Amino acid sequence: MAETVTAQEESVGVDFKDDIERIEPMHWWIGFKNTELQLLVKHPNISQAEPEVAYQGVSIEKVHNADSPNYLFIDLIISEKTKPGKFNITFKFKNGDLLEQTYELRARKKQAEDFVGFDSSDAIYLITPDRFANANNGNDINTSLKEKTIDRTDDYARHGGDIEGIIQHLDYIQDMGFTAIWSCPLLTNNMPKSSYHGYAITDYYEIDPRYGDMNDYLELAEEAKKHGIKLVMDQVVNHCGSEHWWITDLPFKDWLNYQENFENKGTLITSNHRRTTNQDRYASKSDKKGMSDGWFVSTMPDLNQRNPFMAKYLIQNSIWWIETAELGGIRQDTYPYPDKTFMSNWAGAIMEEYPNFSIVGEEWSYNPLLIGYWQDGANNKDGYDSNLKSPMDFAMQRLIVEALNEEEKWDTGLVKMYEGLANDFHYASPKDVMIFPDNHDMSRIFTQLNGDINNTKAALSYMLVLPRITQIYYGTELLMNDFEKPGDHGLVRTDFPGGWSEDAINGFTGKGLSEAQKDMQSYLKIMLNYRKVSKAIHQGETVHFAPKDGVYILFRQVQDETVIHVINKNEKPVRIDLTRFDEVGLNAKKVKNIITGAEFIWGNTLKLDTKGSLVLTTKLN
Repeated sequence: MAETVTAQEESVGVDFKDDIERIEPMHWWIGFKNTELQLLVKHPNISQAEPEVAYQGVSIEKVHNADSPNYLFIDLIISEKTKPGKFNITFKFKNGDLLEQTYELRARKKQAEDFVGFDSSDAIYLITPDRFANANNGNDINTSLKEKTIDRTDDYARHGGDIEGIIQHLDYIQDMGFTAIWSCPLLTNNMPKSSYHGYAITDYYEIDPRYGDMNDYLELAEEAKKHGIKLVMDQVVNHCGSEHWWITDLPFKDWLNYQENFENKGTLITSNHRRTTNQDRYASKSDKKGMSDGWFVSTMPDLNQRNPFMAKYLIQNSIWWIETAELGGIRQDTYPYPDKTFMSNWAGAIMEEYPNFSIVGEEWSYNPLLIGYWQDGANNKDGYDSNLKSPMDFAMQRLIVEALNEEEKWDTGLVKMYEGLANDFHYASPKDVMIFPDNHDMSRIFTQLNGDINNTKAALSYMLVLPRITQIYYGTELLMNDFEKPGDHGLVRTDFPGGWSEDAINGFTGKGLSEAQKDMQSYLKIMLNYRKVSKAIHQGETVHFAPKDGVYILFRQVQDETVIHVINKNEKPVRIDLTRFDEVGLNAKKVKNIITGAEFIWGNTLKLDTKGSLVLTTKLN
């Protein structure tokens, strides 16, 4: 359609030009509920120019000067009758000079309702792209960027993983049973060192060339879709990288928080990380400011979302990526750190345009009260509604680890899992909360559980049957660990074996894996693929019974399917009385072990021979 419009315009002699240094968003679409679009224009002394548009259905509502003379912010109105096509924005200077910039409004590829996000039926595979697979050695080093080396022996250097590496292993991800991919940020991170992690973004509209380009990212989105896999984009609105292109010429005096300290080379004020100030009715103003305005770290300038132009820039950027890559979700980094009113507006603007979309926010808190506060529909005392569908369940993650590591007593061990899940009464929608064994910022689950394979299986299987969205970090299926330096970020983000042609061990093919690794990979694959088709796990009712004699049993039920999860911490064989669970209605029914396929009749007792987990189902086919 765009080609047809262009041909029509060229036939009447339109001369398209690109005179302006930078305009963002670079293009937009017709057909949004919000008919407003704000363009950031960056060009030397552009504030001295007056912009004009002559395109049917598009009008300039207002033009804003910034504090820097090199910026203009143009408010456009795009009427409902506007047709897709290209047009010129003409910038007229007082001295008679003219500059022209081509702008394009595109037709949307699909209806807003068809942008369907992730939910409790999904299992998300989290990838650190630099450490997953290197399919294109030609893009490992980019001489125009500040970090110019590759060194796989350095845990904090770039290793060369790229987007093509993910594409080439979509079959593996699909076969494992994952239904979505969340990649750590793929946008340009032009920092002088440790740029591999991606969270110090220096261009919000550009794919880092060391990962590939926009065509590669769009290919990933398309190929993932063909594999039945949703693409979740990791975004960061709290901060940018200190080498962001706008840092040398900031648009406004309040574009950043504590900007005067930065510009005057004073002491940078980093965050106090007191996230409770978002909810604490007694919190001091200084503590609140230290949390929301302080820089996350000294190399990540804190963005001031109270500046209305910054706020609109970030909201439009998120929508631009959703529409461009037809995303299946957004993961928002450091969710409680930005201005919380802005975060409500940001999520609200996205969900207004895409009612079936999903956003998950990182709230690293072990207190369910704080986690629940951020979920849409929460009954908050201060009336705050975040518009956020899915917070992350750090609280339950920690309780699971503690429960499996601890000795069984009346108030320790499995009872922590039991009482932790009981906190679901606080959540507006427990099934939309995201659970995970580990991620890119914490020790691997195998490390957290002290190398105990049975406990690792128990933790994973329990999470996979909970009323939750599940996220698994790449390599968990291979017992990847950080025993050498627990919690060290560089080591946590170890290369996936087989992602590089020179690797002697290959997790994708099984070459060189230990028997324990093969067993864990097979275990997780069976669990994930069962989960993929289990309505009981996706939408069933949950019933669990208080742990007794070192055994904790949870049931998920819907219609004719029941999934039973058993955790046994006894070192010696034990026989449990099944009549205690009669209310679940399984007596005399045949059940199957999901992992082994063995079947038996649910009777009065069940003998558990070994420590670990047991996952059963009444679904025999």
